[in-house]
Amino acid sequence: MVGPSRRLGRTVNVADVMALGRRRLPRLVAEFIDGGAEDEATVAANRRAFADWDFAPRALVGVARRSLGVTVLGEPLALPVVLSPTGLARLAHREGEAAAARAAGQAGTAFTLSTGSSCSIEEVASAAAGPLWFQLYLWRDRALVEQLLDRAAAAGYRALVLTVDVPVMGRRERDVRNGMTIPPRFTPATALDVLRRPAWLAGLVRGPSITFANLVGVPGRGRGAAELGRYTNEELVNPGADWETLAWVRHRWSGPLAVKGILRPDDARRAVDAGADGIVVSNHGGRQLDGALPALRALPAVVDAVGGRADVILDGGVRRGADVAKALALGAKAVSIGRPYLMGLAAAGEPGVAAVLRMLRDELDSTLALLGCPSPSGLDRDLLVPAG
Repeated sequence: MVGPSRRLGRTVNVADVMALGRRRLPRLVAEFIDGGAEDEATVAANRRAFADWDFAPRALVGVARRSLGVTVLGEPLALPVVLSPTGLARLAHREGEAAAARAAGQAGTAFTLSTGSSCSIEEVASAAAGPLWFQLYLWRDRALVEQLLDRAAAAGYRALVLTVDVPVMGRRERDVRNGMTIPPRFTPATALDVLRRPAWLAGLVRGPSITFANLVGVPGRGRGAAELGRYTNEELVNPGADWETLAWVRHRWSGPLAVKGILRPDDARRAVDAGADGIVVSNHGGRQLDGALPALRALPAVVDAVGGRADVILDGGVRRGADVAKALALGAKAVSIGRPYLMGLAAAGEPGVAAVLRMLRDELDSTLALLGCPSPSGLDRDLLVPAG
């Protein structure tokens, strides 16, 4: 069997690692990770927005001494790249979120655990080597929300990331076409594709059952993945969530709080007025409202609206260290990545996630040097010009 290091041996950038991860996954799982809503216009626009800006580097700046360190939500990080909340990471690799959290910690950055994770709050906390943040949806059941918040606080999660852009579920047509369910149900149309990925299938068989681990054992919710999946779909969407709901969560959580899913400057101001310490500029990776504003294009107005009262994080489309530099030059304190690390996990488990973070770190370091910028704190809009 070829080990993780051998599998990664010919990869030189994040796109290479992601391509390797796709090849190791059955189509229905790869498209569950990669896919977006409807025509996936926003998925493509998130990526394309980085080409809207060109660099204008400064010459003859001493850059022999460089640092990539930043502080975000009160957390000192070795690089301005954190791992986004993504559900059911065990679909990519049997060690799931625990492996990703270990890789993030080794790289000196934060891992954000999704409410819909396949490893529990406590399991990830016991595996992690670095700072942990917990992501929460505005669920209908406040008693369940309180229980999740208490568990996260007790396990040592330092910040809360509250996702606010899922009043209803976006229509992800790839999943509909593929019949993607939790747990995966293989039809004659998908079985052959699965059999062609024996390593993935072996991991599925040998690993723990894929389910919503944070809900297992919650009274009245059942234990099986299908039953928990139905409950999640019913409770996750909360069309009635409003600013009062955010205020209630702010009162309930004593640590740093970031609001994720903001694209408008007026919403950013209102979230900060309500007590948010951070704003994550995000369109949910294009998985909710197709045609939504690309995250990078929304970023400058949100940064200006916040006016330094909260840390701003850019989520969506980052694939290169240069992308990180552009986001930081436009005012973000850090970026957050999802699909790249999930595909790294699929490619080689924990070493695959580590490779993605290492590649972004090395590219960002060289980009800063070439821009004449010794650290992220020196990145500003003067280093960017609109692409001609």
